Amino acid sequence: MSKTEAPKIDITNHLQSNWSEQEIENVKVVVDFFQKLMNEHNFEYILETYGGGSYTQHNRAIPNEMTGLIGYVKTLTKRFPDYSFDVKKIFADGDFVILYSHTTMKAQHRGNEKKGFIITDTFRLENGKLAEHWDAIQPIDLFSRLLVLMTGGNIGNNNPTF
Repeated sequence: MSKTEAPKIDITNHLQSNWSEQEIENVKVVVDFFQKLMNEHNFEYILETYGGGSYTQHNRAIPNEMTGLIGYVKTLTKRFPDYSFDVKKIFADGDFVILYSHTTMKAQHRGNEKKGFIITDTFRLENGKLAEHWDAIQPIDLFSRLLVLMTGGNIGNNNPTF
């Protein structure tokens, strides 16, 4: 991956032999969703493909439903157009899929483990559809810590965090 192109999540690097067929399908859904939203910023695709059902957001800064998430990511990518996720590990357990990623705001920081964030995203699927999302965010450098302090206080939903 060059620093100028967004990371591509290659599911074949993450497949586990102990995953059931349903877990593999769930991982495929989450990877497609995450790649198109967080790396390619293809908001129309996300709305068309994933916008039909109920989606509960447990990150308190992000409004509920797919439209709320898209609005949040759109705002973020206006300020940081190279915002992207390099997924390092994928875990699947029944209806849950967890992505463990290195996230950077600038293309020149991709691959630099001293910049950006460590983010764990947990998705719950229901009948193969995205139903809920939780995340845990760890800023790595001073810029990332300041960004969290400046933007972390907004409340976009009243859902429980756990």
